[in-house]
Amino acid sequence: MAQKDYYDILGISKNATQDEIKKAYRKLAMKYHPDHSSGDKENEEKFKEISEAYAVLSDPEKRKQYDTYGSEDFQQRYSQEDIFKDFDLGDILREFGFGGASFFTSGGQKGRSRKSSHHAFDPESLFGFGGRGGAGRQAQVKGSDAEYEIPLTLQEVAGGTTKTLAITGPSGQSDRISVKIPKGLINGKKIRLAGKGEPSPYGGPAGDLYIRSRIVADPVFEHQDHDLYVHRTVRLTDVLLGTKINVPTIDGKQISLKVPPGTKPKSKLRVSGRGLPHMKGGGRGNQYVVIDVDWPQRLDDKQSDLVQQLAETGL
Repeated sequence: MAQKDYYDILGISKNATQDEIKKAYRKLAMKYHPDHSSGDKENEEKFKEISEAYAVLSDPEKRKQYDTYGSEDFQQRYSQEDIFKDFDLGDILREFGFGGASFFTSGGQKGRSRKSSHHAFDPESLFGFGGRGGAGRQAQVKGSDAEYEIPLTLQEVAGGTTKTLAITGPSGQSDRISVKIPKGLINGKKIRLAGKGEPSPYGGPAGDLYIRSRIVADPVFEHQDHDLYVHRTVRLTDVLLGTKINVPTIDGKQISLKVPPGTKPKSKLRVSGRGLPHMKGGGRGNQYVVIDVDWPQRLDDKQSDLVQQLAETGL
């Protein structure tokens, strides 16, 4: 769907006042109105375009929706019938000095001026509403989408969970809904609950509710995307000679991990597939064990003698 820049169509800035919007539309309507274009199809399309832009930008609520969601999303929410709902094109054009044509009136009904024009300009035909009848014009503008942030532990992200949410509606009532949280709902990921968002102001379907997670701090694990990090402290001799350590996993298990001789402090040892699961496509991230070294602050006499002997070997 081609995007439409209504501000550009009317030749105005995004900060234009309502008076500036009206003046811009009047100037363009004088140029492209079908009564002045002798049936020129290109001018008719231009008139249709500027009228659509004016119908949106002259309505504070529609303009707000357009500015908030952008052209593409606005066009998905609003059909042309929705755009011209409660927009009396006839009165507006008569105010500008045009008469004798079929125009939209409030509520989408068509009326005809008693004066006759040199040709019958019918907006319903021009804007593609002809032959559809009043029942086909019910507004189907979707309500606004809503977001709900839910705190999750790393264990809940790893295993999935079910949460009961209290959603407050527009009239203040609180609805409790049970939501199944899938595995892998890390920060930045969302799930959609269709029809659980804001109600439509025009009687259309409700918007959607998006649930996004906020992972709370864990006393053992840190995370980055789907990877987990856990710190383990070993002795100086352990990194020199090598050792084995027990490492916790997010699943509540313990695994044995070999620390190779000569491991440097702050080295990261990878445990494949022990991180957080992916929501789609299966698989899991990795777990990294960060090796911290317990450096002695003071050596006793025996330790000092042994270190001196090591130094004499060239170590």
